[in-house]
Amino acid sequence: MHALAQTNELIRWGPELSVGIEEIDNQHRVLVDLLNDLNAATLAHHGAQEAPQILEKLIDYTRIHFAVEESLMRLFDYPDYESHKDSHDKLVEEVLRLRHRVVVERKPITFELLHFLKKWLTIHIMESDAHYTPYFLSRGIAATNRKPSWWERLRGRG
Repeated sequence: MHALAQTNELIRWGPELSVGIEEIDNQHRVLVDLLNDLNAATLAHHGAQEAPQILEKLIDYTRIHFAVEESLMRLFDYPDYESHKDSHDKLVEEVLRLRHRVVVERKPITFELLHFLKKWLTIHIMESDAHYTPYFLSRGIAATNRKPSWWERLRGRG
């Protein structure tokens, strides 16, 4: 977990957020950490200085994560692909609007916006993402990694 997120969690990772596929869970944890970093920066009144960089990381990582999920959905012919992709596209649009508001309009991040992101992410994971787990597992995707994930290797843990 990131240093800022340890003391000011907006979202606490727990079993209820697990989709049961370790690689996807690891990616979701990164998104949770980034939202917690954004929350911590806002609480510490450092939002104006830190939010643009955190939002850039959030946007970049969200796109990576969504590309992974959508690739798996296409590879395994997931029947709910279109609606799931639509929800991904809407979140990316919302985060881009948030970045514009903070970077271009120089408006502060409000707790209302943070709450929106928290609610969207947790509901999306617990409802939409949880639906694809049985489908993916039935098609041979492993629930656990035998080797460190690409993200762990990138962070030097593998």
